[in-house]
Amino acid sequence: MAIPSKGRLVGQVIDLLNAIGLRLQSTDDRSLIIPTNWPELSIVRVRTEDIPNIVGGGSVELGITGLDYVVESGAPVKVLERLGFGRGSLVLAVPVNSGIESIDDIKDGFKVATKYVNITKNFFNEVGREVRVIGISGSAEIMPLLGVADAIVDVMSTGTTLRLHGLKPIAKIMDTEAVLIGNDEDDEVVRKFLLLLRGTLRSRNKKLVLMNVPLQSIDKVLSILPAMEGPTVADIAGKPFKEVISVVPEDELPTLLTRLRDAGAKDILVMSIEKVI
Repeated sequence: MAIPSKGRLVGQVIDLLNAIGLRLQSTDDRSLIIPTNWPELSIVRVRTEDIPNIVGGGSVELGITGLDYVVESGAPVKVLERLGFGRGSLVLAVPVNSGIESIDDIKDGFKVATKYVNITKNFFNEVGREVRVIGISGSAEIMPLLGVADAIVDVMSTGTTLRLHGLKPIAKIMDTEAVLIGNDEDDEVVRKFLLLLRGTLRSRNKKLVLMNVPLQSIDKVLSILPAMEGPTVADIAGKPFKEVISVVPEDELPTLLTRLRDAGAKDILVMSIEKVI
């Protein structure tokens, strides 16, 4: 499986692999091919933008990269899962003092610097503007300041970097985030990885809540308790209580716990969840 060797996705990718249960057997940044605790799966560390073509060419089974790079490459790969981090928007940005407020203000011959050459050309073709697209491999934000280009197309997360360089976005081209890509979903290793990945993603921002509920309070508790399929209710031998178990969204807990206690629930336990299969 190919993962980024550097850049903003690296730390979150490693954290995700650890959560899945996939451990890299080397922490040396110089190692480009790294065995894991899964004998059948090794990690290849390469440039983020190269991953779609490496996966598309069949050299590796899986890859984690940005959706923007997948679209830019045109590689024959499937997006198997969106991973929910590395989010941003690919935007067209111009200098704040350029007098340009929208696409309508752009004249033919306008120069745009970007590493997303294909996406940028397609975008301007769709809006009916003939511009000169200048392909670069480094930081785009400096190009208008150097007079290389009139605008840039690049990924914006918070907009801070654009503002620091005197730029403002005037159009959003696409949203992006980290994605898992591959070709053969029927491969046994891929199926194993997808099962654990999806179980890990489903567990995000969820908690397991267990409680004892007096028989006279059970209907009231169940009426306010969210659950994925429905709470589990079990007898407690020799006691006038039911044990109730449910998976609930973490952001609902502060209000929910108070309501459960007021409804009669006792001995409430809140536990972390690693995976929901």
